[in-house]
Amino acid sequence: MTDSESFLNTIAIANMPANAGSSSGIAAESGSGTEIDKSTKAIRDRYRIRFGKTGLLRWIGHHDLQRLWERLLRRCELRLSMSGGFHPKPRINFPSALALGVEGLDEVVEIELSQSLCVDELRLRLIQDGQPGLAIGEVICMGTADGTGVGAAMTPGVGKAKLHSSEYEIEIPAGFDLELIDRSLNRALSLDTISMERKAKSTVTLSIAEVFSSIERRGNLLHLTQLEIDGPSIKVADLLDIIGLSELVPSGATIRRTRVHLTDESSRSKATFQRHAHGT
Repeated sequence: MTDSESFLNTIAIANMPANAGSSSGIAAESGSGTEIDKSTKAIRDRYRIRFGKTGLLRWIGHHDLQRLWERLLRRCELRLSMSGGFHPKPRINFPSALALGVEGLDEVVEIELSQSLCVDELRLRLIQDGQPGLAIGEVICMGTADGTGVGAAMTPGVGKAKLHSSEYEIEIPAGFDLELIDRSLNRALSLDTISMERKAKSTVTLSIAEVFSSIERRGNLLHLTQLEIDGPSIKVADLLDIIGLSELVPSGATIRRTRVHLTDESSRSKATFQRHAHGT
């Protein structure tokens, strides 16, 4: 099978509709231990799911990824909690969108269900769906709500997922000039600010230290830690262009986000900018 055929097969499975009637979910299985009978009130439970988005799936955009997850959840016969208003939508939240073409090994999505399901059963259903390029990791139940729709976090002080920082790595292709990379990193670390033009032809100026808390080479890997900031930010691919490493990706390198850190995971002090230029 060619890459094009594999990609089309991936998209076809992602768009596969749920079985007839599955959008309303499934009935509770008495005595199965899977469904937890709370009450006759409306249920609204929130789950946090870690997942990987790799292979050909990295070439679908964020909106397509949102639709993929909605279809996946319906194929798994899950009752989705819907928003109110004239155009109700399933409550599916991504704390951070992944740039097109970037692999994610530790992405996060939060979903809300109108059924109470143990996390092991939910994870099993997601894995058994078999979506190509989607690897299901940890599943946690983060919160619950009663029939009034008012939620109570199971972990005190924990709300919806918010991004704190992201870790990236880029494997340097064999034969690529490591001295060029080190010079480019030194140049990046010597700059106080960087400027770039947006599509609207407006210029955005950012402080490198405020956006990237760490930029370094470790052998044949580039490691970057990007902080979430208020207002405009910069993509890793844009940073590579600015510091003179635009040929890395065309030469075969893949940008991977290896870890997503959320604000509620642990208390953190303000990151200190680490000026690492040379690998060990």
